[in-house]
Amino acid sequence: MTQRVLLVDGMALLFRHFYATSLHNQFMYNSKGMPTNGIQGFVRHIFTAIKDIKPSHVAICWDMGKATFRNAMYTSYKQNRPAPPEELIPQFDYVKDISEQFGFVNIGVANYEADDVIGTLAKIYSKDNEVHIVTGDRDILQCINEQVEVWLIRKGFNIYHHYTLNRFNEEYALHPLQLIDIKAFMGDSADGYPGVKGIGEKTAIKLIQSYGSVENVLDHIESLTPGQQKKIATDKENLILSKQLAEIYTDVPIDTTVLYKEMEYTHSLNHILSICNEHELYVSGKYLASKILM
Repeated sequence: MTQRVLLVDGMALLFRHFYATSLHNQFMYNSKGMPTNGIQGFVRHIFTAIKDIKPSHVAICWDMGKATFRNAMYTSYKQNRPAPPEELIPQFDYVKDISEQFGFVNIGVANYEADDVIGTLAKIYSKDNEVHIVTGDRDILQCINEQVEVWLIRKGFNIYHHYTLNRFNEEYALHPLQLIDIKAFMGDSADGYPGVKGIGEKTAIKLIQSYGSVENVLDHIESLTPGQQKKIATDKENLILSKQLAEIYTDVPIDTTVLYKEMEYTHSLNHILSICNEHELYVSGKYLASKILM
């Protein structure tokens, strides 16, 4: 029987729920003076996803520091991001400890991003399983296939943009991997890589729909408008570099066979509520008991 794997971008959940409440200074300090607002949202969100997806296997994927192999390729990669707020910093390690107590597998690999870990696991596990990815990052859409769907966080704990292969094809008229080529032209201001100045999403999509890839656009550059030719010629090196940076690496060194066994997941309401009480996650415990784990 086909199993169902849930891969979660842990930082996406933590950051999202931290900022959702910190906006109103609701940091939810525990008796030790540690803020738990991001963790409270993380806990509620992960168990809501489990209720909706009903996975047999769960892994929470994490970034492992600011520098990755992409910084060796481009030193400015993600270096434009501000330092995290003081109230968020202690929640980074604390949320992983709590996640482990719940029975989730935490996984991160030095020198790689969480997206690379997710992409690697999705590629391997989708050969024999349904794979569901919960994230806030549209870049992961490039990992969609017939057995992989992406749930992009929109609002609250259970409202998503659900992307299957069919929806992606209908929306973009492209293969998911061609999203890499689109991002190469667009660049990414959040990740700090340039793309081609003056080419936005609409033009990038049209170019890839017409020519299929960055390389084929370059091979047929004389067919483009004079303006497009000039822009691409000016930023050709950035275009090629940006494609390398935009591509999620799907061969991260992970023992996926051992990990798969560790990811098997079942939960007990009493155990979960006990952990919530132990860490004074009372808001989360009340929410789970009344709405999620009945």
